[in-house]
Amino acid sequence: MSTCWAVTGATGLVGNNLIRALCKQGHRVRVLARGAGPGGAPRRELEGLPVDIVPGELSAGPLNELVRGADVVVHAAAHVWVGTSGREAMERVNVGGTEQVCRAVLACAPTARMVHVSSVDALGLGTRQSPANEDTPPRDDEGGVAYVDTKRAADKAVRGFISGGLDAVFIHPTYMIGPWDWRPSSGKMLLEIARGKGLLAPAGGNNFVDVRDVVDGIIAVAVKTTREGPAMRSPTGSAWILGNENLSYLEAWTRMSRVVGVRPPLCELPRWLGLTVAQALELPLALGLTEGEINPAAVRMSLLPHYFDPGKAQRAFGLVPRPLDQAFTDAWTWFREHGF
Repeated sequence: MSTCWAVTGATGLVGNNLIRALCKQGHRVRVLARGAGPGGAPRRELEGLPVDIVPGELSAGPLNELVRGADVVVHAAAHVWVGTSGREAMERVNVGGTEQVCRAVLACAPTARMVHVSSVDALGLGTRQSPANEDTPPRDDEGGVAYVDTKRAADKAVRGFISGGLDAVFIHPTYMIGPWDWRPSSGKMLLEIARGKGLLAPAGGNNFVDVRDVVDGIIAVAVKTTREGPAMRSPTGSAWILGNENLSYLEAWTRMSRVVGVRPPLCELPRWLGLTVAQALELPLALGLTEGEINPAAVRMSLLPHYFDPGKAQRAFGLVPRPLDQAFTDAWTWFREHGF
């Protein structure tokens, strides 16, 4: 049955893959597009797609227009930067923008289900032997990064609106790889390895997943019944990790290297040396220099065990993830075909 979906962040990795899947399934899709031309003229990420475009930002007017009459609202827009700078912008977009979406849904689509695309960074961490799940509390050493702090604050804000009657659920994707990564976002890791910059892998790790598996999970959580107990849709307020394989960065970068055809990493950088690098990078910031992508917060994040258990969603909805090497290959093929 065709339903009406409203999507923020439709030009990002998750949103762009989601709207393409929804269009293929015959759903009506309405998207919010920042920077769209007069009358909603499409950006390149939306060209050729049968979607209705609402130009604008995460503010009341455009959002009310976006969600009015929708059956499902997916909030996938976010400002992503792993560093200590940019906190004000992330609070405005990640927290304030999320609150605006919640208000719009309650006002203009009160019967709609809202899918809030959060991040596993909003959760606590586990270990390779005992991965974190949806109930793992955050650790003390995980704060201080603006992106992490604002994603957690956004989740807290959504829970407040749930108390006021909002039907919302939480999606926590792990590290996503796949096609249609226009920015590029997480696919930048693959591109950097292809450019020969992955010779020393950091000591941490991550759970990696094909972005199309995340899309399958979003659709399942939004509209499908679960396999656990009596047939029922995922409960309001429920949280779902969408992921696949836990890999150290050395393991992941080695597999990516094979796909792009470059020399694999030489070794894993010892944790103590990584911490020393992070400390050394504090000096340029203290001198007032602009924070780059390789910064103290990013280095420290790369040393953490971002290992997660995606089994809850896989069991509940019968989700079977694609082979991870397929995600690497398809992402690399897409980047090459689109001039990256």
